[in-house]
Amino acid sequence: MLIGRLHVRSKLHFAAFAFALAAAHAFAETRLTDLVEVPRPTWETQKQARIYLLTIPAPRGQITDRHGAPLAQTRISYSLGLKFPTPLEFTDGQAITFARSQILTAEKLLGRKFDITDEAIVQHYKARGILPFFLAEDLAQEQIAAVSRGLGTGLFLQQRYERHYPLNSMASHMVGYVGRQAPLSVKPIENRDLIFPDTEGREGLEKVFDNELRGTSGVFNITLNAEGRRTQEKTITAPIPGYNVVTTLDLKVQKACEDALASCGRRGAIVVIDPNSGEILGMASRPAFDPNVFIPIIRPDIFDKLNNDPSAPLYPRAFRSAYPPGSTFKTFVGLAALQTGEINGETKISCPAGIQIGNHYFGNHSGNMGSMALARALAVSCNTWFYQVGLKIGSQPIIEWANALGLGRRTGIPLASEASGNIPTDAYMLKVHNRKILRGDVANMSIGQGDITITPLQMAQAMGVIAAGGKFHQTRLVRQVQSIDNRVVAAYPDRLRAELGIEEQTLTDLKKGLVMVTTGGTGTRAAVKGIKVAGKTGTAQWGPERKRRNAAWFTGFAPSENPLYAFACVVEGNVGESLAGGQNAAPVVGEVLRDLLKDYKPPSEKKEDPVKDAETSDVPADAKPATEGENNPPGGSSELTEDLMNPDGGPLTEESATAEQ
Repeated sequence: MLIGRLHVRSKLHFAAFAFALAAAHAFAETRLTDLVEVPRPTWETQKQARIYLLTIPAPRGQITDRHGAPLAQTRISYSLGLKFPTPLEFTDGQAITFARSQILTAEKLLGRKFDITDEAIVQHYKARGILPFFLAEDLAQEQIAAVSRGLGTGLFLQQRYERHYPLNSMASHMVGYVGRQAPLSVKPIENRDLIFPDTEGREGLEKVFDNELRGTSGVFNITLNAEGRRTQEKTITAPIPGYNVVTTLDLKVQKACEDALASCGRRGAIVVIDPNSGEILGMASRPAFDPNVFIPIIRPDIFDKLNNDPSAPLYPRAFRSAYPPGSTFKTFVGLAALQTGEINGETKISCPAGIQIGNHYFGNHSGNMGSMALARALAVSCNTWFYQVGLKIGSQPIIEWANALGLGRRTGIPLASEASGNIPTDAYMLKVHNRKILRGDVANMSIGQGDITITPLQMAQAMGVIAAGGKFHQTRLVRQVQSIDNRVVAAYPDRLRAELGIEEQTLTDLKKGLVMVTTGGTGTRAAVKGIKVAGKTGTAQWGPERKRRNAAWFTGFAPSENPLYAFACVVEGNVGESLAGGQNAAPVVGEVLRDLLKDYKPPSEKKEDPVKDAETSDVPADAKPATEGENNPPGGSSELTEDLMNPDGGPLTEESATAEQ
């Protein structure tokens, strides 16, 4: 049974009224006893009388998508326990005999054995004998049916609240999971002891919003009379469910992201953001995990398997893992160059097979490709074109625009341990490499290599800012927190962090090139029929040299003329395996966009399209779609020496300085 909206207010009022009435009646009886001389009860006759007020853990509130579809909710579970008769007059042997007979009955009903020691039975009987001794938790429906047919006076089923994740692994890295706060006490009973275990958030939104989700505990009364017999068991105050957390996620988008990653069959992540509000619509990491395995308690063998899995299913790659961005970073280099005025959309720069910077040779992945402007340089991802542009404007504009777009710093979503990534500065280089940024570093930076690392979430955020014309909306994962009667307790509305002042012509020139990427460049596998997709491919190597792997990227927004979605996808390769953004990441995004935009109808009013004719502009008639290679220059790697090396001769970073698309 799932708990949705719980209307407990009237019950609460009635319980409070009944409790007050009982208290008043007890007070009246006490006063009458004072007035009428009757024999007073002695300690011996009353020593077993007790009233215990115990705690009922509250059901946690729901975590939902933007439309109210539950991602995490509370259900009723059933636990099987044995109940000792009162008064508690058994000897140790009698308590063991009684318990063993009930345990035998339970084993027959459930078809399983229970590993329970005599010591545990005696300890419970002496310290907490009026409370149930639990044998099995969270019974399956068929087990409940079997037990219900054989319950006697010594066995009973207790209802409990348990967490439930109805979509299993869907959005698991964001939702998180709960765990037992502590086992039930084995000490002598005290008021406020729990009648069943409570839970607390351990990861994800469950942890960050734990206080809001928890609710208010109820009170359960157990009364023993003078003989120590149980005379009353009832709820004095019903627990009040916790608040609901409404996320920005759209299950349709989330499912499309997870399905596309699954089709890819590789480790990776994808993020989809609404560029007009900063809301995260979908964010998936693969592999994922099913948080239901943590309920009620995760088995040690399952936890060890998850924790030791080399593919790291518990690790949220989308926001906790930062990768070198490769050629996706060329978008931001182009933006910086246009904004400085050093180039414009028509500026022609050569794309040779390689260039010499000092005594270092930096190669292009496809040889000499002739002279071209920015749009085609983005479409074919010419490394040497961007080396020259980067050196022309210097590192500072690149760093400033990267920072302005939120790269290399946490987005601020309410999830723990978000990675910050890195945009290297002179201060960073001095601290890490004992030198400032050199020309070779600028060349490396211009193609997204070196010490630059960016999370998929940051990348989607940055593309969203460009899609929105320079308007930087605060990236959000939670819309609001509300009570069970739909009263908004906390709201997180759209907030404009900054307006970056990107010139209209800059946006036009960038969009032109990004659309050419998907219509005749390196990202054609992300194309959507009838819709212009703005995108950029990238491939980068990262990790220690002996474990170096490729990260294949595809980033952008769509539709280009009326952006609804900004996205970033990264796909991880295995050690020694060759991947490329256009071949491995672009198809993932293409699958998502074709699903989300299948019913898309462009705005009815006719608007000037800043990227019209981008499909053919600057591309020779006989040109073939660009392809991505290993991007090492002819004759060897473009790894740096001397001025790009540490004084002790070690490499600049553990990431490869190899230039690729």
